Amino acid sequence: MTSKKNFFSNSKKLPVDRFFNNVLFDKKNGYYSSKNPFGGKGDFLTSPGVSNLFSEIIGIWLVSTWGSMGNPKKFNIVELGPGDGSLMKVLIKTFKKFPDFNNAADIFLYEKSNFLKNLQKKNINNSKVKWINDFTDLKKGPVIFFGNEFFDAIPIKQFFYKEKILFEKYYCLSRDKKIIETYKKASVIDSSRIAKYKTLKNLKFIEFPKLGLDELSKIVKKISSLSGGLLLIDYGYLKPDNQNTLQSDINHQKNNLLENLGNADITSLVNFKLLNEFFIQNNLKVKNIITQKFFLEKMGIMERANSISKKMSFREQSNLYLRLKRLIDLKLMGQLFKVIFTYKFKEDNFLGFK
Repeated sequence: MTSKKNFFSNSKKLPVDRFFNNVLFDKKNGYYSSKNPFGGKGDFLTSPGVSNLFSEIIGIWLVSTWGSMGNPKKFNIVELGPGDGSLMKVLIKTFKKFPDFNNAADIFLYEKSNFLKNLQKKNINNSKVKWINDFTDLKKGPVIFFGNEFFDAIPIKQFFYKEKILFEKYYCLSRDKKIIETYKKASVIDSSRIAKYKTLKNLKFIEFPKLGLDELSKIVKKISSLSGGLLLIDYGYLKPDNQNTLQSDINHQKNNLLENLGNADITSLVNFKLLNEFFIQNNLKVKNIITQKFFLEKMGIMERANSISKKMSFREQSNLYLRLKRLIDLKLMGQLFKVIFTYKFKEDNFLGFK
């Protein structure tokens, strides 16, 4: 088992985001550096793993949005945090049904983990796909970024007010090698960044995605310079309510946040109103935030399911609709998962959002 000390990077204490960033992404001991967390044998299941219909719908949406951009002869699509490659594997099959789109698209996968890159390469096995560590290769043509459960995996900072003073939460190792919480007055820089967002006002407890917004800043710059957009699908909320949303999962079960470090997944709920504010502050347009149920149904997922089910056995049909229910039922993934699209080009009408 990995020593807890390894995750502190020779520091006596670390803020929540930096500590969990080490836990998740450390090249030697990090969760995403040595383990396949996806699917029934992993720790969690994502929408592409629930049903190929989800991936097909994303493919159709990308083709449609390319059309809304004027069918450029060359453009880039970038998947953020491609997981085990399941989504892209289906997308490639879908793209082949649209030759003009397929010929125009340069496909990139943005992935930090070398372990997951190797897993993706085995699953996808397509020379058209390129892996990138940054966005410098995106030089010509518009770009569409998209990510499913990308943002929730980027660690967050946590703050709270005490007697009108803002403090940040840290972790440190006690003398008996236990990880304990400690606190420090928030920096002027962090305090000023938080003050920029209306959705964070009047809260006693604040979760702030500094690392995530740093990633989005790079993406926003590319969209602003090349034109294009960003589609994010993730689980999250519209209104923060002073709750700690950090959570840990192992073997599809909830796990104590500070146990099984490096062997359990750690995520947080995404504040979609904050993302909306961030994009607007960066001079991008934003479509209304919608639920996954609304998006998938407007994109025709029910019609697609009904069409392909006609040639299936009763057992296959039951499995198909059971998986579909998981994606769109309001008590399952349909309500909790939200969809946001931010962009910079003239067209304002997009499939799935109206």
